[in-house]
Amino acid sequence: MAKIGIVLSGGGIRGIAHLGVLKAFINAGIQFSHISGTSAGSIAGAFYAAGIDPEEGLNIFIKTKLLRFVRPAVGALGLINIEHTADLLKAYFPDDRIEHLKIPLTIAATNFSEGKLVYFNKGPLIRAIQASSCIPGIFKPIMIEGQMYVDGGILNNFPVEPLLDNCDFIIGSSCNHLNPVDKMTGITSLVTRAGIMSINKDMEQKTALCNIMVEPKGMGSISTFDMAKAETIYWLAYEEALKTIKNNEKLSELSL
Repeated sequence: MAKIGIVLSGGGIRGIAHLGVLKAFINAGIQFSHISGTSAGSIAGAFYAAGIDPEEGLNIFIKTKLLRFVRPAVGALGLINIEHTADLLKAYFPDDRIEHLKIPLTIAATNFSEGKLVYFNKGPLIRAIQASSCIPGIFKPIMIEGQMYVDGGILNNFPVEPLLDNCDFIIGSSCNHLNPVDKMTGITSLVTRAGIMSINKDMEQKTALCNIMVEPKGMGSISTFDMAKAETIYWLAYEEALKTIKNNEKLSELSL
């Protein structure tokens, strides 16, 4: 049987798109042997790898407001302490070990102390998720073995590389597509768009490493923390994935 991997980009609340994509592939009879993700993609990937149905994952995001489940941090290195998500996540990952998940998962994070990319595929799951999702300037860095860690998207927002040697077929899910614009309405939208362009800078090369790419149009214009759009994001991505599946003959050979 072919080994099918899926890579899930970072993107804040837009990462809920990955749950819609995963649900569409499940309904098409596709089973994944490996998952790789950054930031919100690592959360969606961890839910799926733990055996949580993507639609239940959506309900968890909505019910718990997961990406806002944070409190002010003490200190000057960030505004918010993401470590308070641990109690919430333990309800869904009681074992808290990456290597004990039902499907192998790789989580990309940035070692901020040494300025290098790190892939976690074993060890504490919740700590790795927190590190991968720790947006600098918003969240206080996560400490792991005396080193500071922040969002994996800084150095690799689409970590397809860990799948290359392990999978026969790779599916990509990206939630940061930007539509063309001819004017900007303010400094916030300008900075946000520039940031997304930066993390998308090598997507053309990354896409070439995938056999199939699912990228809902215009998703990048949705704010990173806009919880009100959660359900819309999920279903837009689900429909986009269904279209992709329908138009790809190779997938019918891979489905059960």
